[in-house]
Amino acid sequence: MTRLFCFGLGYSALALARDLMEQGWRVAGTTRSAEKRKELENERIEVHHFSRDTPLDKPGDMLADVTHVVTSIAPDDEGDPVLGCHLKDLLACRTLTWAGYLGTTGVYGDRQGGWVDESDPPAPSLPRTKRRVTAEAHWLASGLPVHIFRLAGIYGPGPRRNALETVKSGRARRVVKAGQMFGRIHVDDIVQVLKSSIARPNPGAIYNVVDDEPAPPQDVITFAAKLLGVAPPPEVPFDEADLSEAARSFYADNRKVANARIRNELGVDLKHPNYREGLRAIHEGLKA
Repeated sequence: MTRLFCFGLGYSALALARDLMEQGWRVAGTTRSAEKRKELENERIEVHHFSRDTPLDKPGDMLADVTHVVTSIAPDDEGDPVLGCHLKDLLACRTLTWAGYLGTTGVYGDRQGGWVDESDPPAPSLPRTKRRVTAEAHWLASGLPVHIFRLAGIYGPGPRRNALETVKSGRARRVVKAGQMFGRIHVDDIVQVLKSSIARPNPGAIYNVVDDEPAPPQDVITFAAKLLGVAPPPEVPFDEADLSEAARSFYADNRKVANARIRNELGVDLKHPNYREGLRAIHEGLKA
């Protein structure tokens, strides 16, 4: 029987887990939240606590019959915590046929609005994306059947997960930086890409997981407001915007990320090829 183990049952990994459970897969994974653990156990997911400071208890038993592993845990200053704590355990798992590392398109750094694809070398400009590049390299050199998925900005249904919710909450801002482009991907399409890779494993492969249309962030807010029938917030020039350092850092890089490989190698036909179709689907779901 196929069995998935998720290091980090976050938004994307949990969406994959739920989809596979509907197909009869057994699923286990980790969280650091006691409250979330109870919620997930109610969904019949086997849940364990994991962090660098508290590795899995009896990992040999927990991973003994795992066939697929996905990790969405970000590296820290010491490196990748999953590899740091459990690489030997994963290598000892004889049933493991596929491992997915959920990373970020941020590893490409700033391309001044130009296009990049998987053949372009990473050029990270921020500490967090430099750690990501190192983690990718360690996973690829691990001896595990690893596939790297570089995710763009993730959105989908749920509180604080999309521009519709941001507009409704009154937190939306239209910060304008000339020429700035961001890539996005709906969580449904992340699941679709991961499932396609599981069906067509190619260890060592790297995939950009992003939709067809990079777009300025203010355009997404404008469209969300239109769907909701409300006025969008006023535009604010980037240089005048009161942003936190973390928020400002997301504007440091400007690039357009190509996604041809997921189509050509995995046969993926995106359900939501741009933010308009993705937000429209979420809006229709809210009305249902």
